[in-house]
Amino acid sequence: MLRQLPNLITAARIALVAPLAWLIAHRDYRVALVVLVIAALSDAVDGFLAKRFGWQTWIGGMLDPIADKLMLMASFVALGIAGGVPSWLPVLVIGRDLVIVLGAFGYHRLIGRFDAAPTRLSKLTTLVQIAFLVLELIGLAGLTAIPEPLRAAALWIVVLLTVTSGLDYVLTWGRRAWQARRRP
Repeated sequence: MLRQLPNLITAARIALVAPLAWLIAHRDYRVALVVLVIAALSDAVDGFLAKRFGWQTWIGGMLDPIADKLMLMASFVALGIAGGVPSWLPVLVIGRDLVIVLGAFGYHRLIGRFDAAPTRLSKLTTLVQIAFLVLELIGLAGLTAIPEPLRAAALWIVVLLTVTSGLDYVLTWGRRAWQARRRP
């Protein structure tokens, strides 16, 4: 039973996606910040438990990145709707994730089963996107003023990492697919 604890935590994180998006879209930024921090911490906890106790499962390996993507996409879209970020930013974040998901589906259909193993760059991108969302919510909640140069730098770091990690996935998995198709 304990072996499934990381998966249950991931499922709880998925369940937080809709309330988080609703809170952001309705400009309840303080509560949204609390929910986002809980979701982010739960991601760290489930990963720690899975690795520390050897409770990794195939389904957990698939659900964890899905939970991350759902949380990030919903948060960026809700912030875009609320006017908290430029409207093109959610398009960029969702576009990258759609490319990754469609690539994974295509790989599975054309090549075979794959393991959803995020790269270090992808993990860094997720971390920076979450940190950006936290920073935005802190500012929007009025907890402290975020200096515009810091906010702008954080925005462009998110953009750079989002584009770079998307290209990295396309090149890495494209190369793997090409190599797999060449094998007899």
